Amino acid sequence: MMTLEHLLQDETVRRHEFPVCEQKTFLAHAGVSPLPRCVAEAMQHYLDTASHGEQEDEAADIMVRETRQLAAELIGAHADEIAFTGSTSMGLSMVANGLDWKPGDNLVCHRDDYPANVYSWLDLRRLGVEVRCVEPQQYGNVTVKDLEPLLDKRTRLVALASAHFVSGWRLDVDRIGRFLRERGILFCVDGIQTLGALRTSMTHVDFAAADAHKWLLGPLGVAILYVRRERFQQLRPALVGWRNAICPDYIAQDKLTFLPDARRYEPGSLNLVGLVGLRAALEMIRSLGHVSIETRVLELAKLMMTKSLERGYEITGPKPEDEGVSGIVTLASSVHDLGAVHKSMLENGLVTSLRRRRDGGRLLRISAHAYNREDEIERVLAYL
Repeated sequence: MMTLEHLLQDETVRRHEFPVCEQKTFLAHAGVSPLPRCVAEAMQHYLDTASHGEQEDEAADIMVRETRQLAAELIGAHADEIAFTGSTSMGLSMVANGLDWKPGDNLVCHRDDYPANVYSWLDLRRLGVEVRCVEPQQYGNVTVKDLEPLLDKRTRLVALASAHFVSGWRLDVDRIGRFLRERGILFCVDGIQTLGALRTSMTHVDFAAADAHKWLLGPLGVAILYVRRERFQQLRPALVGWRNAICPDYIAQDKLTFLPDARRYEPGSLNLVGLVGLRAALEMIRSLGHVSIETRVLELAKLMMTKSLERGYEITGPKPEDEGVSGIVTLASSVHDLGAVHKSMLENGLVTSLRRRRDGGRLLRISAHAYNREDEIERVLAYL
């Protein structure tokens, strides 16, 4: 079994397991990550096998069950609370459109979250739902204090991200979840910016969605949807097909009866090659260790923060000493042209992300994963 310590100590092993390291310094895992070798090879093996027989067979069924169990272990849930969708956007939209909203109900979201976690909720205005946008005191850092004034007896749900995609502030998911549950308010989490890098508990969460292509190091087009068991009856499947309703021998029944677990949110055929890749990624994360990965990601983020501050850059988010540090470090500068810096980095094999604030200000986002090395951080710092 490969450990994170072994991976970081042996550069030959690291480059073999993460082929991107041979040509690039990749520090943009908050965007779309490159595939580890084990993920790419698992998908290639499946495609080769599928070219010689059925794409969907008993082996595929076993693989899906194993992937469901691995996803559940990652977030401390039960396997029957895990469904698979095509994207985070799809998962969030299924939650938004599956609840029985009444005119006059309201929900709370953060308009500066990633649009997937904004538009799904804004669309509910057509049903007479009031959408209230929280304005945190610190950019991207939503707290209980920020939320409390927006909540009343008609608040049905709060939708937030487990880490803000620009500022990098990490949400106190447990504290906010407990606060909302005490008030009978549902809590939906966009977990794409923490799952795979930081431990993200669903103890006080009702719904969550996260695509595989960022910190989970999996492929595009496959995502985890978590629905708490107690919410199955509240959340009606927004999409209906042959797979999520009972149809023995593929014969449609007169009465529509949904499956008793989270498979009720999977209306049709699954993205099997994507799930093969996700299973391989989840197995690798389990092998490296959730705690070890989180510790390493936070170490690299804090190193990047400290050295950037020494060079006179502003950090648009938490500082090294703050509790809300995630794997995302976003820099601002009133002196440097960050667009030019980003372009120069790309031309020299340094992959970071260029983002903008709502006011138009350019930001440079660095997001190192556990397999990155300190000397790769130093390469970025040399440009700064």
